[in-house]
Amino acid sequence: MKTARDIAKHVNTGGSAVEIVQEALDRIQADTSNAFRETFAESALTAAADIDRRVAAGESPGPLAGVPVAIKDNICTTEGRTSCGSKMLEDYCSPFDATVVTRLQGAGAVVVGKVNCDEFAMGSSTETCHFGPVKNPADPSRVPGGSSGGSAAAVAAGLVPVALGSDTGGSIRQPAAFCGVTGFKPSYGQVSRWGLVAFASSLDQIGPFTMDTADAALVFGVLRGGDPNDGTCDPAPAKPCQVEPTDLKGMKIGIPTQTATDGNAESVATMLEQVRQHLTEAGAELVDVDLSLLDQGISTYYVIATAEASSNLARFDGIRYGHRAEAPGAGPDELMALSRSEGFGAEVRRRILLGTYVLSAGYYDAYYNRALKIRRMIRDEYLKAFSSCDVLLSPTTPSPAFELGGITDPVEMYLCDRYTVGANIAGIPGISIPYGQDEQNLPLGLQLLAAPFADEELLNAASAIEKMRDLAGIPGAMSP
Repeated sequence: MKTARDIAKHVNTGGSAVEIVQEALDRIQADTSNAFRETFAESALTAAADIDRRVAAGESPGPLAGVPVAIKDNICTTEGRTSCGSKMLEDYCSPFDATVVTRLQGAGAVVVGKVNCDEFAMGSSTETCHFGPVKNPADPSRVPGGSSGGSAAAVAAGLVPVALGSDTGGSIRQPAAFCGVTGFKPSYGQVSRWGLVAFASSLDQIGPFTMDTADAALVFGVLRGGDPNDGTCDPAPAKPCQVEPTDLKGMKIGIPTQTATDGNAESVATMLEQVRQHLTEAGAELVDVDLSLLDQGISTYYVIATAEASSNLARFDGIRYGHRAEAPGAGPDELMALSRSEGFGAEVRRRILLGTYVLSAGYYDAYYNRALKIRRMIRDEYLKAFSSCDVLLSPTTPSPAFELGGITDPVEMYLCDRYTVGANIAGIPGISIPYGQDEQNLPLGLQLLAAPFADEELLNAASAIEKMRDLAGIPGAMSP
């Protein structure tokens, strides 16, 4: 599959956007991974024809001209449905487009459809989706990760070169690692959340899935920038982003000691040793970093995230909108309880109950307030680490993709995000790049983190390690 850069160059110099988009729609039609919830064939081909007309008239449609893009099902689009992978919003049609969708289209990208996700972005495997689990293109018996599993699978399967996802505790980076593609979570506040159906508002961030870092930077340059509709978004104007690989010689790379443990799969441990060796040979200075609070990240995250989810999802009551139970004669309270019980799946109900509990009288200080204090301590620990190194490096996940139905214990599932939740808690940027495969040819992911708003520096460092990987002959992105 061509990169977004190659497609845009092809279209901007007279190549047919209609042909590019039609080929993508044909691939999606033939796909069996269940990545796509629905496609927008008619509007996509109309948009592509308009791009071709503009190019013929001497106009430049933008840096993403003719690039087919998939949108995660929890990001609002006026075309099609925004169901969040849930029965609660199964037929919901948004009256507006999310800011990120508007910006992609303004840059010439063509939205070809919506992709499946864990219900309300709550999950690490895309098995909680009301419309069925998504299969990993690397091995259909395996999960693609979550919650943005449809986005990762769509890129890994070669259906589209770019897909948008959301990351609340690792939901871009973890599926990117499982599927063998690049997944970038920008700093909190770099990309507008207007039009993202909220899970945990202080943690959610939108970002791209691509085949490489250069495409991630291209898309990031289109998405970022101030938005009056999002008060948490940095007001700085949008500007392009183009990677310039950092010279690894003399670069200080921190490796948290807590990420090199016996809890990692053997293939992940081997990958990390391999990376250390290659970085040393390239002249990088490796620094062992003690992130003493890393193991508190999961418990801190699942207090804060569930508390915010309990509040955000209270609006789905079956009365104003959303699924309404068939309950003739039921009063408002009973109707609401029945509608929510039917509309939400088991994992969403579990997190709402947990979040309501930690916010309840008598437990607020013991759980939620305490978690906020630890959150600040975790952020301070990361900032201290970045005073002695340029980036932090670790495995993205403790293991490769597991089998569909392979994890049934919720706590075991939550621990899949052990290395990723810290970036959301601290509001820092993170990226996962593919770095080899295990003995079963399952992709492995390498995570890099940087200081708040050092997104371009992170992308440059990731690009340098990508180059190092390729020179060493280590497999990168999965070939569709």
